[in-house]
Amino acid sequence: MLIGEVARRSGVSTRMLRHYDSLGLVRPTGRTVGGYREYSEEDIRRIFHVEGLRSLGLSLRQIGRALEDPAFTPSTLVGDLIRRTEERLKRERELLQRLRAIDASAPSGWQDVLRTVELLHGLGSPFAARRQQAVLAEDLPVPAELLASAVLTEPDANVAGALRWALARTGDGVASLASGLRSEDAGIRRRAVLALAELPGDEATAALADALDDPDPGVRRQAALASARRGAPTAVPTLVEMIIEGANDVEAAEVLGTLASDPAVADRIITALTGALAETADSAARIRVTQALLELPKAAARELLAQLAHDNDQSVARVASALLGVLDER
Repeated sequence: MLIGEVARRSGVSTRMLRHYDSLGLVRPTGRTVGGYREYSEEDIRRIFHVEGLRSLGLSLRQIGRALEDPAFTPSTLVGDLIRRTEERLKRERELLQRLRAIDASAPSGWQDVLRTVELLHGLGSPFAARRQQAVLAEDLPVPAELLASAVLTEPDANVAGALRWALARTGDGVASLASGLRSEDAGIRRRAVLALAELPGDEATAALADALDDPDPGVRRQAALASARRGAPTAVPTLVEMIIEGANDVEAAEVLGTLASDPAVADRIITALTGALAETADSAARIRVTQALLELPKAAARELLAQLAHDNDQSVARVASALLGVLDER
């Protein structure tokens, strides 16, 4: 088969086939009387082998070695190709993120583009102070999507706070933060909840409600506190759990008190606390529940406190009796 026909059937240009020949990578078995290259079926098969290895990112030199040296093992080379490909994909993703950030800023001219690039460089700095400075530079346009992405990966508490503040000012970015709730990294999910808590609107409230079922206790607790502050009674079980476990129990009791301003929710809270008391014998946990009752409206809390004043655990009974006195003085 002549070179032109091989090029048509293989999709490899005649120029590349001649290049393969000059390198000794694929040499045609024969020549016609007129001196034209003539490829056998084995030659064509080798062309496809070369193209297949090229598609994996191997150089022509590496391909030649792989095809000629039977002792050449692919594992090391393939592992190196995987690492280089991952690095290239990382760079490409970073570039795509930058381009999307620039597009989201709706630049009116190249000066706006350069200002956004300056912001991106600042946020990518290894120094926390420089990242914080970039966020707080008010003369730079800050797209919500870019801020949300930075919030999810920011390890420094001060910079993260500045990012959440800047994001809250935009009033946007819920979709990007909600995607962070699906991350396998619990730290990213916690950052997403903290940022969502500072954003207004039903969309942010719904995202926080989804986080109440998170497998990580820290994520659940932050979502419960934020949801309760928005008046969501679905946070009650997690808040009660926090009081039992002594995790931000004072804060949990305070937001339960806020929710209890609705009589229907107050009944639900009393039921949950009563159930928690029945399920634990731990004295410290029962005392925390007893103390939490003081945050609830008098009408909701008094009956349960009266019962606890006669509790078998004398420590619980003394605390409940003292709180009954406080409650009656209100």
